[in-house]
Amino acid sequence: MAIGANDAAAVTAFNRFGLGARPGSLAEAAGDPRGFLLEELWTANVALIRDRAPPSGTEALQAYYLQQERVREERAKMAAAAMQTAALTPTPPVVSAMTPSRGPSLSPSSAPPMAPSAGSMMAEPAKPEPATAEPPRKPPVQQAQFLAEAEARLEKQLEARAGLVERLVAFWSNHFAVSVAKSGELRAAAGPFEREAIRPNVLGKFSTLLSAAESHPAMILFLDNQNSIGPNAAPGRFAGKGLNENLAREIMELHTLGVGSGYTQADVTEFARAITGWSVSGPNSESGAPGAFAFTPNWHEPGARKILGRTYPDAGVEQGRAVLDDLARHPATAKHIAMKLVRHFVADDPPSDLVATLARKFRDSDGDLAVVVSAFVSDDRAWTPQRNKIRTPLEFVVGAARATSFQPHDPGFYLPALGLMGMPLWQPSGPNGFSDVSDSWASPEGMKARLDIAWAMGQRMRGAAEPLPALKTALGETASPDTVQTIERAESREQALALLFMAPEFQRR
Repeated sequence: MAIGANDAAAVTAFNRFGLGARPGSLAEAAGDPRGFLLEELWTANVALIRDRAPPSGTEALQAYYLQQERVREERAKMAAAAMQTAALTPTPPVVSAMTPSRGPSLSPSSAPPMAPSAGSMMAEPAKPEPATAEPPRKPPVQQAQFLAEAEARLEKQLEARAGLVERLVAFWSNHFAVSVAKSGELRAAAGPFEREAIRPNVLGKFSTLLSAAESHPAMILFLDNQNSIGPNAAPGRFAGKGLNENLAREIMELHTLGVGSGYTQADVTEFARAITGWSVSGPNSESGAPGAFAFTPNWHEPGARKILGRTYPDAGVEQGRAVLDDLARHPATAKHIAMKLVRHFVADDPPSDLVATLARKFRDSDGDLAVVVSAFVSDDRAWTPQRNKIRTPLEFVVGAARATSFQPHDPGFYLPALGLMGMPLWQPSGPNGFSDVSDSWASPEGMKARLDIAWAMGQRMRGAAEPLPALKTALGETASPDTVQTIERAESREQALALLFMAPEFQRR
């Protein structure tokens, strides 16, 4: 499939910036690879999931709370029934050791059973009644919500024209990381967090994205801000409640300014005080819909706050929002975001001149993310021919599916693969998210896991894909002669597909 001089650039467009080519995609993009990406970037509402969208985060948490209440009620009923049974069970009489035993009764009703006759031993035993199959149990509501969100996300990734916007969604979801491993609430709310806070704002102003992410119930629950009460607020004085700095610290350290940008511990503490009262309505809340963001005024630390040299008057919930707005526009935030974008897409050691260019674009556009990414995609320095980055497990699995047109909508095929390769969906080990450095994925253990997954995918996809056409779909004419020859000489179709997936040109971007 010779597609012209821009073949290599088209491959770069799909593999470095997107989620991998589908059949016919390289030819479609070869005329203007950068324009192909920008066209997707500027498509209205391209990041939104609208068809068959799962329940909202509020609805998911309400269903979870209702399930938990039913579980508690059922346990209470079982405990009460056990106590009643114990109360009605007569206590066996105690036989005195001094009372002489009369020996066992030999009445017909208590006589030992007679040994079976030879005839009865030879008789065919009675057939047991056929077991009634139990209906399959429904998964808990939090797991059902998780799977529905995973399916919607996967479908969006497989059907994306280039995958640039889906890569950005995954990037920002990892930047504002939450983990389903923490609780049932997070398992229900992590998918809605991405769909409600990230997707609508992924190409908007960073200040809007930041506010949406930090005030979403999933983030508040993940970083325990629902338990943060001002020391001088009424509950703090009388109930021994305390200040929780988790959310404030991670906003400054991970989400905006970055480490070494000049903020102090005093700034963190003051910011934590500014966002006291930012909480989530519980199942019995009277201040809002259960599962929704809630501001509890009497938990808010009263008074003005001084952060990074600026004083913020006490304005309730708006005090914290004002701090977020200034953090979003801080020069250190522009540099931090630019560095992370370049590191994610181009190189583990981001070129300083490219970072500076994007940081300036960030500041000049007031954090307009679509403008920043457009400048990034249009910059020659982002299109170096060297493949410096290795695909993450997500990019690897989805890229293989797109190249082979193997697109089952059941996430059960993909979720175990991501877990085995160390990138379980919405489950990073900490608030800093999954690593963006290639060495984290290219360890001996990581590559062994990839080899196992490549073989499993080859077996699963062998009925849907021819290896050499899949090679052309994914890499065009950029595959080395050695790679082509290795795939041609494979002993089976599944082996050939596994070799394609593990080829250096496929693994690196």
